[in-house]
Amino acid sequence: MARLNINGKFFNLTVDGDTPLLWAIREQAGLTGTKYGCGVAQCGACSVHINGEVQRSCAVAVKDVKPTDKIITIEGLSPSGTHPVQKAWLALEVAQCGYCQTGQIMAAAALLKKKPKPTDADIDDAMTNICRCGTYQRIRAGIKLAADGGVASKAKG
Repeated sequence: MARLNINGKFFNLTVDGDTPLLWAIREQAGLTGTKYGCGVAQCGACSVHINGEVQRSCAVAVKDVKPTDKIITIEGLSPSGTHPVQKAWLALEVAQCGYCQTGQIMAAAALLKKKPKPTDADIDDAMTNICRCGTYQRIRAGIKLAADGGVASKAKG
């Protein structure tokens, strides 16, 4: 049994301690926004925040997460979709296929929390998630738009 604080709600999950946090989140807690990509912490599709730090949940064992740790998934970043990164992603139509984008958004949100006005070098260092569609320029533009706070003026429609 594991007790996890996910998006501000406690879940008592029946999982083996060696189970990757990704599978506890998806299969036990039912939060499927966190995606499986590679299983070896390389692609970033499974990115979540643990105590404010972006982590690749496929490489974190459930036994290594304490009940006092605060896990935030894409569903908990902003349930209403009003986080600046979410708004920028929509305004610039960053996603192509979209599979990696929840992890990209989580990594971008963590970056902006640490560095509200990141440089290109900061973005390069922080954004190590893989996008098979190659939307890296739109990802960079989305991060800059979210950092500038100009989402409303760039929104389509």
